[in-house]
Amino acid sequence: MGVPSVDQIVNVIEKLVEIPSPSGNTKEVIAFVENYLSQFDINVKRNHKGALIATLPGKDDKKHRMLTAHVDTLGAMVKEIKPSGRLKLTPIGGFRLNAIEGEYCTIHTSSNGKVFNGTILMHQTSVHVYKDAGKAERNTENIEVRIDEKVTSAEEVKELGIEVGDFISFDPRVQVLDNGFIKSRHLDDKASVGILLELIKSMSLQKIELPYTTHFLISNNEEIGYGGNSNIPPETVEYLAVDMGAIGDGQTTDEYTVSICVKDASGPYHLGLRQHLVQLAKTNNVTYKLDIYPYYNSDASAAIRAGHDIIHGLVGPGIDSSHAYERTHTSSIKETSILLWHYIQSPMVE
Repeated sequence: MGVPSVDQIVNVIEKLVEIPSPSGNTKEVIAFVENYLSQFDINVKRNHKGALIATLPGKDDKKHRMLTAHVDTLGAMVKEIKPSGRLKLTPIGGFRLNAIEGEYCTIHTSSNGKVFNGTILMHQTSVHVYKDAGKAERNTENIEVRIDEKVTSAEEVKELGIEVGDFISFDPRVQVLDNGFIKSRHLDDKASVGILLELIKSMSLQKIELPYTTHFLISNNEEIGYGGNSNIPPETVEYLAVDMGAIGDGQTTDEYTVSICVKDASGPYHLGLRQHLVQLAKTNNVTYKLDIYPYYNSDASAAIRAGHDIIHGLVGPGIDSSHAYERTHTSSIKETSILLWHYIQSPMVE
């Protein structure tokens, strides 16, 4: 059986991205992950923040490893119900508003559990009415949600059960193409979650005993900065975040290899762990790229900031157009899964 198949991983990724899970509203996707892993008799538990921790026992229980990937995504909340019946939003996570202009969305009511469809638009969208529509600034004053209901006032919107603080999720519009490309919102970081889930499943089904007890944290607050900063067992020596590799000018990361991060906005990652990952890649013919992400933080850097005495690292599939309509390729999914397969069975960094 060996390394999980790319088809299996992609199938899980498709299911994950279809589940709305903006940071702060992740119960449904965490329940999906919990139910998925429970099929394979894997020890899982939730922490108080609502994240999930799966544990595979190892030969050495005195030194532990932890890997993490996050299921929370970008999203928004209702900031204000306008007199027109449109909604003003407040973003959740770090993205530019032009990245969601024109996107379909769902409003999740907290008062009655109902959901409503909508579209995120500029107030000055119609070129037949607004002469300078293209020049208007994309900000929270001009961007609004048009609800797909017969509402023309704030009072009518409130009668639906929509109120300030209701979550807004963005439609993923996932597509898996025959040539291996995967297009969707929220591949950050559900692509990595899919890889970890299939890795855990394969290890369990094949009854592979790992050299060290290994925990897998499926975190749910990474996009707002504190997903992986707690519930790290004191025995943990190595902590590896599995998160997207960012692509753009000046970057080496692409959509076909595994990205190994050497530094981000928090500073350098552990040199010894980085060298270990590179050597594993070379030994096992895994194609990789070393890279620096200048405006990026991970659950591993959050754990370091929280004061944990750990060796920390960051790897992941290359994702184009991060925090917008993202894309990757099955090649990158494959290379990342192979590297992780060998990493969790390797000796620790000395």
